[in-house]
Amino acid sequence: MKKIGKLFQYIFVILMAIITLFPFVYMILSSVMTYQEVISIPPTLIPKGLNFKNYSEAMKVAPFARYFLNTIFVTSINTIATLITTTLAAFALNFMNFKYKNALQTFLISLLMIPFEIVVFTNFRTIANIKLIDTYLALILPFMASVYYIFYLKQFLNSIPKEYYNVAKVDGASDFEFIRKVMIPMSKSNLFTIGLLNFITGWNSFLWPILVTNSKEMRMISNGLSAFATEAGSLIHLQMAASTITILPILILYFLFRKRILEGVSYGGIKG
Repeated sequence: MKKIGKLFQYIFVILMAIITLFPFVYMILSSVMTYQEVISIPPTLIPKGLNFKNYSEAMKVAPFARYFLNTIFVTSINTIATLITTTLAAFALNFMNFKYKNALQTFLISLLMIPFEIVVFTNFRTIANIKLIDTYLALILPFMASVYYIFYLKQFLNSIPKEYYNVAKVDGASDFEFIRKVMIPMSKSNLFTIGLLNFITGWNSFLWPILVTNSKEMRMISNGLSAFATEAGSLIHLQMAASTITILPILILYFLFRKRILEGVSYGGIKG
């Protein structure tokens, strides 16, 4: 009975994997099909030839190179800023003692209960009032810190004995020296996970960029892909090629660093 139960478990896992992966696999296969193959009924699953020219045609229809540069620039700045603010805030909350520390932590935790969609229009009004619409600052400023990542890193720092910090202070080390020489080396896996997950989130962002940008030159990759779906009309094979261009960098990052991601996630206790 146990063997039969395990067999059903394996079958279920395989079926779920196929259901999950099929849209991505079909998207990649469709990106190298001809227009006739994409619209054929019944659908064509395996292309007769590899039409890589679909990618070059898609790049001609829309300025994806500019979208890529915008996304890489904004997401990289946001990721670096988030790592800095997360490191400093987590250090302060874990190792330092100051007045109203517990009240501050309670307030920060309460912010996690507020969905971004609720405050997005307040943020938009603030950005509009300081006349930053359609600028890189509008895309960067609201995402230079993350309460979630602060407490994620703080949870790991709880495992570091406070004596390390006390000994460093007795030896005359400053707070920044302790952060640079002790805390960062010990939490580099967690910081790497935070940086990579933040980069992926920024790469896939859609709602905020479409609110604060007006010109085509300021579009992020997700907004550019959405606009391309409209501009390309019925050219489904080009839409699939554009979608593949958009998602491939993230897939490559994941497969290159999946072990580091899983290590940081499992240690830090992120679920889901």
